[in-house]
Amino acid sequence: MENEPVTEHETAGSLLAISDLHIHYAENRRIVEELRPRSDADWLLVAGDVGEIASEVEWALKLLSDRFAKVIWAPGNHELWTPKQDPVRLRGEERYLHLVEMCRSLGVVTPEDPYPVWRGAGGPVTIAPLFLLYDYTFRRPGVTTKEAALQQAYEAGVVCTDEFLLHPDPYPSRDAWCRARVAATEARLAALPPGTRTVLVNHFPLVREPTEVLWRPDFALWCGTEATADWHRRFHAEAVVYGHLHIPRTLHKDGVPFVEVSLGYPREWRRRDTPPGRLVPILPAAADADADAGPPGPAGATGAAG
Repeated sequence: MENEPVTEHETAGSLLAISDLHIHYAENRRIVEELRPRSDADWLLVAGDVGEIASEVEWALKLLSDRFAKVIWAPGNHELWTPKQDPVRLRGEERYLHLVEMCRSLGVVTPEDPYPVWRGAGGPVTIAPLFLLYDYTFRRPGVTTKEAALQQAYEAGVVCTDEFLLHPDPYPSRDAWCRARVAATEARLAALPPGTRTVLVNHFPLVREPTEVLWRPDFALWCGTEATADWHRRFHAEAVVYGHLHIPRTLHKDGVPFVEVSLGYPREWRRRDTPPGRLVPILPAAADADADAGPPGPAGATGAAG
């Protein structure tokens, strides 16, 4: 893993984003088959949860990498599951690194690769795909420990599927893996040249605020870490791109747009006014990239992994 950004030639295209494709659903797979760039110079940010089966993730990222000038991927929780129907039986970090190598074979940029520099409209901006996980610190007010927060969530009937399918091997827990990822990523971002402008791409929101509208507030435990609350300021973010919540919208914090770009499950996107599969522009106009906010989606309502 290198710290020096990769310089790209200037382009007239757009920096677009989407997440939570969940191509296990036939309707979503058809939407992905129809995704097209607006120009040959467009880049696409894919903020995780492409799918759960390794071969399906490979199919989707290959299709997209064949169409867009560059595809940049940050993993979601679903890619890291080890479901019984997947012939790839790898767990935890080994599974993640297997996906990284698969992406590299397709020319897709991962969190382990040099950060590319977008030099189109709104640039130059360093694009930083992140893999950070969560550490159970997005707790209800007054709840001070992970154990108490999880007990409260379980009693409320909110249990993320990650607890059964996302294995942290070789780390002792998912939050330990998160802490290791945060430390390594923070050091890498801090090593960028002073004043480097960035677009931060992570499956989970980097701040707590987006989770405040969840129907089931306990689900926030599986949505991020307090350790990244100031990263948008510290690392000069022009925009933060995320998914996971299945509540597509744009929030602003300290003047920085936080753009949730998920497609989500069919039962969710059917309720929205906008057509499904809309690629969200991040640059040149992140501030105007508002997607249909709609009501909080069933990821929060059911506690299912988003």
